[in-house]
Amino acid sequence: MDEITVRFIDRTPEDGIRASIMIEGLPGIGHVGKLVAEHMIRELGAEKIAEIESIFFPPQVIIDEQGTVRLANNEIYFYEGEEHRFLFLVGDYQATSAEGHYLLADAYLDIAQACGVERLYTLGGYGVGHLVEEARVLGAVNQPGLKDTVEAAGAIVGRDEPGGGIVGAAGLLLGLGLSRGIEGICLMGETSGYLVDPRSAASLLRVLSGLLEIEIDPTLLEQRAEEMEFMLQKLIDGDRISQDDELRYFV
Repeated sequence: MDEITVRFIDRTPEDGIRASIMIEGLPGIGHVGKLVAEHMIRELGAEKIAEIESIFFPPQVIIDEQGTVRLANNEIYFYEGEEHRFLFLVGDYQATSAEGHYLLADAYLDIAQACGVERLYTLGGYGVGHLVEEARVLGAVNQPGLKDTVEAAGAIVGRDEPGGGIVGAAGLLLGLGLSRGIEGICLMGETSGYLVDPRSAASLLRVLSGLLEIEIDPTLLEQRAEEMEFMLQKLIDGDRISQDDELRYFV
């Protein structure tokens, strides 16, 4: 098996797959970026055009609902509308090593360039270590001229946040893309960091939709958020009942 294998399904960039924008939503903190990208793929009806396999992914297979296994992979989707054309990068995993992160980022950028991508949007979560009621969306750019555009859409671009920089594909695609002349914007929704967070994803989607000048219905994300918050509250209430019962027992 090669280090990285990119397999186009029916069409290749040479067959006319052209998009000025790529949106990355690989797994990360709170799965915020993954939730947004996969939600957009469903809402827009984007088509899967490529699969990416790599020895830099974890050494395991994915088991589907029928009990059939497949190698872990990442995927490229293509949306072609009347006014917009997008590529989406989503999938199972990010790399397990520093070397893998760099090599995979280069492979993703090769695909982007072959399809004519001029701007990258990378999506992720910003873990704050506690539950967040109103998630802010933080932004970072790879060219100073993009800052005003991102702030006008509702994101916060500052020197001190996110602290420690941006790890993984969300950061490397911006940094490595700069040397290829590709504009880059990273959007990060605040999240606790220990739960899948559709509420933060909905906040991020609103900012991204404004930047893309496209309407994406956030209803399913908001419903998932309400369901998760309901279950979380039940768990919290259950813990309190358990503690009260335990306290009465010892009293």
